Amino acid sequence: MIRVCLVGLGKTGKEIAKVILEQENMKLVSVVCSSKSQNLGKSLDEIIGCRNSGIIVDSEKNLEQVIFKTKPDVVVDFSTPDATIRNAKIFSKMKVNIVVGTTGFTDFALKKLFVLTRKYHNAICYAPNITLGVNVLMLLTNLAASILNNYDFQITEIHHKRKVDVPSGTAIKIAGEIKKGLDSAGVSIKEKVIPINAVRAGGVVGRHEVMIVGEDDKIEISHESFSRRAFALGAIKAIEFIHDKVGYYEMSDVLNLHKVLEDYIEKEQIKRKKKYKKCRNDVEESPVSVV
Repeated sequence: MIRVCLVGLGKTGKEIAKVILEQENMKLVSVVCSSKSQNLGKSLDEIIGCRNSGIIVDSEKNLEQVIFKTKPDVVVDFSTPDATIRNAKIFSKMKVNIVVGTTGFTDFALKKLFVLTRKYHNAICYAPNITLGVNVLMLLTNLAASILNNYDFQITEIHHKRKVDVPSGTAIKIAGEIKKGLDSAGVSIKEKVIPINAVRAGGVVGRHEVMIVGEDDKIEISHESFSRRAFALGAIKAIEFIHDKVGYYEMSDVLNLHKVLEDYIEKEQIKRKKKYKKCRNDVEESPVSVV
């Protein structure tokens, strides 16, 4: 049984709490939120409409006491960049592994997370792109960039109007995958900028679109989350992956899609060889001359 603490009880955090409570191999043992949150001191049952969780939402100011008392194996943090970095130091010192779904970090802040895993020998999974679908999009975009390396690339991302970071962390990761694909094809990327168009409007959960445009045709690859449950299901996979690990990981490590692709290519090669062998045998055994 994996014991889980949840930090952050916004819309995504509430959905993650619900999904963790559905799992047979996990137990939600504590929930922490900002000291200014209106959820502070309330029963989780009351907040998300569940029964018998037995959890009262505590303050981030009591983080160490919460960890000592509830002994989580993994913390899932969907708070704010500053709070996540502060929390990560405490969790790492206390040998608790962390899934970070918070977005909006600077490169320097991400380096801090990496250093924490080396210093305290715990594990951190940085997963701003936490859904399976958007990770498949990134893999496809990487492949497209390596093949269509003379095409132009444009990213558009749309999120709800309350999302602060612009562009999204996922859009930045997609741009990175495009550059990796171009680099693998021998295209110079030192000063190449992949345009990102960010839209903040209404209650859109999240949509990312990549346009790949040539002189004579265009390809579009897109992913859209219809509900925050997609994020929660990704968090479950990250928890299962990280709970017994040491080191710094990302969602690509959790899903291991490159290995899936390699296995697919290997199986297709085997099928092709079998097909050619069967055709050759059929020809050799045929009573009718093919010459």
